[in-house]
Amino acid sequence: MDTGGFLLTSLKPLLPWLPPWARALAAIVLIVAAAYLAQWALVAILSRLFKEGRSLAERVFRRTRGVVRFAFAIIAVSILTPALHLKHDQLDFVRQCLLAAFILLVGWIAVVTTRIIADRYLTRVTRRSRDPMHARAAQTQVRILTRAVNTLTVLLAVGAALMTFQEVREFGISIFASAGVAGIVLGLAARPVLENLIAGIQIAVTQPIRIDDVVVVEGEWGQVEELNSTYITIRLWDRRRLILPLNYFLEKPFENWTHNGTSIIGTVMFYLDYTVQIEKLRAKLQEILSQSELWDRDVSSLQVTDAKTDTIEVRVIASAANSSDVWDLRCEIREKMLDYIKSELPHALPRHRTTNVLLPADEDAAAPQIRPAG
Repeated sequence: MDTGGFLLTSLKPLLPWLPPWARALAAIVLIVAAAYLAQWALVAILSRLFKEGRSLAERVFRRTRGVVRFAFAIIAVSILTPALHLKHDQLDFVRQCLLAAFILLVGWIAVVTTRIIADRYLTRVTRRSRDPMHARAAQTQVRILTRAVNTLTVLLAVGAALMTFQEVREFGISIFASAGVAGIVLGLAARPVLENLIAGIQIAVTQPIRIDDVVVVEGEWGQVEELNSTYITIRLWDRRRLILPLNYFLEKPFENWTHNGTSIIGTVMFYLDYTVQIEKLRAKLQEILSQSELWDRDVSSLQVTDAKTDTIEVRVIASAANSSDVWDLRCEIREKMLDYIKSELPHALPRHRTTNVLLPADEDAAAPQIRPAG
């Protein structure tokens, strides 16, 4: 007696009221449950053997438990199918389904393996790299390329699985073609996906934008939160999320404040009276910056950049380690400089000047007397 027949015969005394197909289903469930327990025991053993302990074993277990269960389900069905004594056409259909399931299993294993390798690589880079820019660059490249490879793997697996069925073989060939295997894009539906996949590969290689970059896109200031295979998520300053396709960053201009480094210069503008003493303002600015923890001790300047009818324009620039610090530094400079001007230089506040012309009561009197009002 084969293995499938033995399992069904063993279950018959325990479940005599069930039909054969239900007992076969129960046997499949038992095999999958046994696989789960065996996998859990194996991970527990490996967690004690390896140096990295449970962290690595648990990550592998979490990534592979679905694959293992699916694999054992396929094995259970393939073992129990002969014991069901199906008709010839039914048996052929089940075999076709098993073949398609096996192809999907291979694709799933490839996706999971790619993710495990990528996570392992990123963990090592994060631990060993002292340069945050290098770590972000590696993270961006690995995530985009991993998602692109996994997307193509899924398309290939689904296409190959569909080609095992004669009725839908043409549909499977079309998926192969849309994935680029045949080199021809069929259908408008697949075109945007492929465009974004290609854009993702270009972004991973050239890196005009990376994870955690501070950008200004569509007039919105935010930080790159997530890079997917077809779109990018930007977390705006007010916690909204801006979702944009990958090809947007190759076709349209945008500002990247942290492309070559996180340091950035902030600007503060003041509009003051002509009588203001610029040197006192410069001295106060240096005092404020020297006491601030936000200033990175790199750039600082105070200049008169314009002269208007009633006021002069004073521009203050100062640098900080990142965009968040420079925002707080600008606010700190603005608040303390205004307090200083109001308390020590009140005459420097903007004033509106007018001229009063006093006319005598007699029109034939002497020339009018002009008195300025300040």
